[in-house]
Amino acid sequence: GARPGDVVALAGRLGWSACGLAVLRRGFTSPLAAVAAHRRPEPPYAAGPAAAAAGATAMCDVSDGLLADAAHVARASGVVLDLDRAALVRACLEPAGPLQQVAAALGADPLAWVLTGGEDHALLATFPGDAALPDGWTAVGAVRAARHDPVVLVSGEPAAAVVRAVGAEGAGHVHFG
Repeated sequence: GARPGDVVALAGRLGWSACGLAVLRRGFTSPLAAVAAHRRPEPPYAAGPAAAAAGATAMCDVSDGLLADAAHVARASGVVLDLDRAALVRACLEPAGPLQQVAAALGADPLAWVLTGGEDHALLATFPGDAALPDGWTAVGAVRAARHDPVVLVSGEPAAAVVRAVGAEGAGHVHFG
């Protein structure tokens, strides 16, 4: 149901579970907030009905990673989802906290966890361009017409190029790969 001219918005947090998993894989148990996010995600349950009531045109949970799940919406809707890198950083990485601390300690880019980490169970939705976003939703991109294949872009760049640039391992979880 996503349509050109729609706004792409996010509710919930991204990257926390992947950060917690990275910590656990190193044999550590802190920062506790990141580890807890991996062990017990906190989906923004109320945001789903609020989005529907506000006229969301498409919506899905982000359990396989933002880029992977955004691609599901793009393909199902036959459109391009162009995610704004700066908006994602503001929404998911500011103010600085555990993601940046762990990333610095591991020599990683926390944006990789935001783009490809799964299991946070945030929500991604599209809304008509003139709709007011409900509380808890943040605009992170725009829907554009697909000239060829439906794809996901990050600030106009193909998602695969951005994934390589931030050092992520793939674009998200692949079921029964």
